[in-house]
Amino acid sequence: MKVVCEKEKILKGINSVMNGVSTKTTMPILEGILLQTNDKELKLTTNDLEIGIEYILEARIEEEGSIVVNATMFSEIIRKLPSKEITLTLNDNQLLEIECEGSLYKLATMNPDDFPELPTINVDNSIEIEQTVLKNMIRKTIFAVSTEENRPIFTGCLFEVNDNKLNVVAVDGYRLAIKSAKIESKGSFSSVIPGKTLNEVNKIIADSFDTVKIGISKNQALFEMENCKLVTRLLDGEFLKYSNAIPSSWDTRIKVNKLNIQDCFERIILISSSSIEKEKKYPVRVKIEVGKVTILCANQTGDAKEELLVDTEGKELEISFNPRFLIDALRAIDDEEVYLEFGSNKSPCIIRPTTDEGDYIYMILPIKMKEE
Repeated sequence: MKVVCEKEKILKGINSVMNGVSTKTTMPILEGILLQTNDKELKLTTNDLEIGIEYILEARIEEEGSIVVNATMFSEIIRKLPSKEITLTLNDNQLLEIECEGSLYKLATMNPDDFPELPTINVDNSIEIEQTVLKNMIRKTIFAVSTEENRPIFTGCLFEVNDNKLNVVAVDGYRLAIKSAKIESKGSFSSVIPGKTLNEVNKIIADSFDTVKIGISKNQALFEMENCKLVTRLLDGEFLKYSNAIPSSWDTRIKVNKLNIQDCFERIILISSSSIEKEKKYPVRVKIEVGKVTILCANQTGDAKEELLVDTEGKELEISFNPRFLIDALRAIDDEEVYLEFGSNKSPCIIRPTTDEGDYIYMILPIKMKEE
């Protein structure tokens, strides 16, 4: 095998597939990148048996071949070489020679026949969506995915397609995020895609109008871009019937500048999270009066108070929250103003942009205080 390629091209390919490399395995082959040549192309593949990623790049193929090389070592060497042409050669001793100007490195290789192939997916349902739209949908929901492995179904996002509409839904038991977009679809389906996979998809896809095709089978999903393919397993289990969990009405609602209230919470979290008791989470109190919101927090390290003039409707209310959950939602909203809607002090809070109330919805459960 002998391949000549620009550093920038091969580095982009490596960056696209690196997160398909296994970091916890007793199988060294899963710690590698499979390099395969095909006419004028070099294909890079990684597979940790949960996510498989394939990336194809243009290269000058002087001799066909395939080999597996340790991904971390290969990546670091390529990254630190000059921005020139790089030559990859498999020598007679089965060492991969990496040459660039005056640099020469030789890496041990593994048998490509031992590398697990990406599974072939018989797609039952598929959609196409602009990459920039999908990127935005993932950004607005992924932070609400659960990190608790005892509820694996909530460690992913629900992709729900119905009536030419895609809903992406994340829930962790304390909060819920929904982002919707109009698409063209011939059918309907719902599948739960691991959050780890979606983070990788978000790194690979561009902020462009190019499309990405999402194919769904019984237990796997396929993401296809122009020169990249990602295969992942789907999560099994019953997802939350989220439409039943969202309140249909409110008793108190405020309309506020998003950045102003976000800044208030980001300042007050300095007190909320600075407790001597590092494991204890201190909530913030949100007190709503006519035309005004007061945000308060107190613990052993100090206390804080923020006041903000807002538009209010309905009843006065006092309620408590984890401020991090509120900040995450506000950061995901791009609108200048937001609505915060409340029932009682024991009911969920709904946060939504003011310009399109059905496009993005975020729900957060309050924290019950001792005296309540």
